[in-house]
Amino acid sequence: MAFDAYIFDLDGTLLNTLSDLTNITNMALAEHGMPARTSDEINSFVGNGARVLLQRAAVPGTSEEEIDEILARWRELYPEFGHKYTHPYEGMPETLDKLKADGAKLGVLSNKFDAATRFVISGQFPGVFDIVWGEGPNVPRKPDPTGLLNMMAELGVKPERVAYIGDSGGDMTVAHAAGCTAIGVTWGYRSVEVLKTAGADMLIDTPSQLYNV
Repeated sequence: MAFDAYIFDLDGTLLNTLSDLTNITNMALAEHGMPARTSDEINSFVGNGARVLLQRAAVPGTSEEEIDEILARWRELYPEFGHKYTHPYEGMPETLDKLKADGAKLGVLSNKFDAATRFVISGQFPGVFDIVWGEGPNVPRKPDPTGLLNMMAELGVKPERVAYIGDSGGDMTVAHAAGCTAIGVTWGYRSVEVLKTAGADMLIDTPSQLYNV
């Protein structure tokens, strides 16, 4: 096995969440009299946490106070409406099971807020991951490497023996900042060009390719 631990981004990497992100974002915007956004627009806004998503989706000039209100409502909507259409990418459950059976430690580090990250992972991959963290007071948003460094310390693994797998430039950046191997997935929300520009050490087209990297 090439690595002792595999740590994953969530949205666009483990799970296709775009339909649900679009749905709850538009629900929260509508309550503030703002127009709906298309799934393509939402796709272009994701990757830096819910607050940044809503700042980008809201009407230009929206105050930070109103963004706070929209975000609070977005978080209230998430448990009921934020995962209805969410599903793992093809081959991901089997890949995780095999990596775990081979003795690898598995983690999730997401820019989604912590409660939502834990909620959706517990529903989609119960008992699979050793550690699951989302953004919170002690886990700043990627590409800040603090969360990844602390997660590796808690797992007891060395950065050079860790792969961080994600679909965005920020994921590649945080992997390098923490001393990990940056693996970009081509099925996610960002283009191959973005991943290459961000310095992906390798690209994979299917989850099963993680067996052989």
